[in-house]
Amino acid sequence: MDYLPIFANLRQKPVLVVGGGQIAARKIQLLNQAGANVRVVSCKLSKTLLDMLAMNHLQWIAKIYHPNQLAQVFLVIAATDDSQLNSRIYQDATDRYLLANVVDELPNCSFIFPSIIDRSPVVIAISSGGTAPVLSRLLREKIESLLPAHIGQMAKIANQWRSKVKARFYILSDRRHFWDKAFNGLFSSHIASGNIDEAKRVLDRQLGDINASLGEIILVGAGPGSSGLLTLRGLQAMQLADVLLYDYLVSDEILNLGRRDAERICVGKRANSHSISQKDINHMLVTLAKQGKRVVRLKGGDPFIFGRGGEELQAAASAGIPFQVVPGVTAAIGVTAYAGIPLTHRDYAQSVLFVTGHCRDNGAVIDWSTLSHSDQTLVIYMGSITADKISHQLIRHGRDLKTPVAVISRGTHQDQQVKTGTLQNLFELTRHTSAPTLLVIGAVVNLHQQLAWYQNSKKIHG
Repeated sequence: MDYLPIFANLRQKPVLVVGGGQIAARKIQLLNQAGANVRVVSCKLSKTLLDMLAMNHLQWIAKIYHPNQLAQVFLVIAATDDSQLNSRIYQDATDRYLLANVVDELPNCSFIFPSIIDRSPVVIAISSGGTAPVLSRLLREKIESLLPAHIGQMAKIANQWRSKVKARFYILSDRRHFWDKAFNGLFSSHIASGNIDEAKRVLDRQLGDINASLGEIILVGAGPGSSGLLTLRGLQAMQLADVLLYDYLVSDEILNLGRRDAERICVGKRANSHSISQKDINHMLVTLAKQGKRVVRLKGGDPFIFGRGGEELQAAASAGIPFQVVPGVTAAIGVTAYAGIPLTHRDYAQSVLFVTGHCRDNGAVIDWSTLSHSDQTLVIYMGSITADKISHQLIRHGRDLKTPVAVISRGTHQDQQVKTGTLQNLFELTRHTSAPTLLVIGAVVNLHQQLAWYQNSKKIHG
């Protein structure tokens, strides 16, 4: 380890910065965030620093550097374009046992600035020891995308409860168990949803009984297939799950992003082959949550678009189980984008309608007359089995039999396949396709040839 990571308390402490350009300004902005008392030496100041001077965010103590300025300062930063001056400042600081940083001159640094993720009071620093700053930045971006935005708020509230927890639990392991359960349970979920008062009530209930069952259900949309279309919030929820209940439409690459030791239960249903009834799924969700588990219900696409997510949450609400929803990229949006088919276009379609081709036996009958508008894009989920009926009804109710159609199977996956044709041969296009399949009907399909960008898309014309 070339550098010892240390978080320094600079609040109200004097820090000397020699230099008045944009590089110096970036360092001073960081020092201001840490509450430092910044003293600047420079012959002139950039506009940014002049603005900061006007707001009393720094003191301009001199125009020329002198070693006497190092008296009674905590840190020294040299950010001039004079390498000899920078070296002299570093040596003067070193002679006085002061930590010094010469920007972009690693040999003249007794400390370096890391890449920072700020979720105050939680702060994460990443460093390559000055050898590869771009790599540090890339790592910071990856880690930052995984950290919940509410983690700082969670830490602030936890700090307010520390004395209560210490008074309640004398043994260190008990306190650790308390906080582990809080940070991975309902307390964290309520903070994430902005329900601060309820989050505090959860901590109070947990103080009364550390073993109280405080389970919850998180409904997560996994997107149409590609792991790149899973939302960050969805990924965060999956990594905290005790149990993952998933559908067949959830790809393995997405499922493998979940918490490694989470229990995984497939509750998928296929057309004409319902292995698990919706009633049984609802019961399973409620039962697992009542056992104090964080249950993530993972659904392909978006759970509220033909995903029965509303029905499952109604069961949770009736049972008094806390729940939250993480929306997903629905197939109509993600799959058509990967096929290069915009759902609306000023020249072709002014509206878009999502329809399911697979209704429950006693469900409402589709009003086909509302689907016959030529300037409307029609997207049909689960329509391959009833494609013959769909084309017949649409033509019967006024759709031109030459209306362009696309049949997209395995959309956003590497083996995505796109077949295009017209409404009169829709049934033939759906034959020998792999599930899941999405039907797109409307003039926008004509743009597929021009806008298809996904390299693995196989274009088949019917």
